[in-house]
Amino acid sequence: MRKTIIISLLLCIAAAADAQTFIDRLQKKTAGQGSVTVTQDAEITNLVNGLKTATAPAKKTNTTPNTATEKNTAGKSATEKSTTSPTEAGTNAATGSETTDRIVTRSRKVTGYRVQAFAGGNTRQDRQNAERTGNRIKAAFPNEAIYVHFYSPRWICRVGNYKTYEEAHRMLQAIQELGYKQASIVKGKIIVQY
Repeated sequence: MRKTIIISLLLCIAAAADAQTFIDRLQKKTAGQGSVTVTQDAEITNLVNGLKTATAPAKKTNTTPNTATEKNTAGKSATEKSTTSPTEAGTNAATGSETTDRIVTRSRKVTGYRVQAFAGGNTRQDRQNAERTGNRIKAAFPNEAIYVHFYSPRWICRVGNYKTYEEAHRMLQAIQELGYKQASIVKGKIIVQY
């Protein structure tokens, strides 16, 4: 019994020593596919792979495809994979969670106002209409935050983070001049930087 435990323990240790880390699997070169090069800080390596070594050299994260024309596993080219639409960079429409394409160091959520420019149903066409509305408003007002979300049971497109009703009303008038007559002001949680 004792020998079986010791042999099992030795096999587990050998398997763990031979196991590849996530980054090793990611950087593995396969014929006919693009390659990925990742250099990162030792703290990130330890966080992703578990504490391995404390004396690893510090590096920055840099992921680059081998060539832009080679296809990745999803079927898109490497350059297509990295591009997102303006609304995708601002929100995660499938989950309704808000993300930003820039780092906000100090922000909090408070009660405020947004302008709702579009509210549809739960169809694919409604999602496309919400994204199209967000793209058109973003083109007209590039400094405004655009939120395209699915709040069950409908797709919506909202604009801005306004502390006062008056600020939201000014944007409402500007959006209505773009042709979105059904736009309205909604009260809810907004993101405020401080």
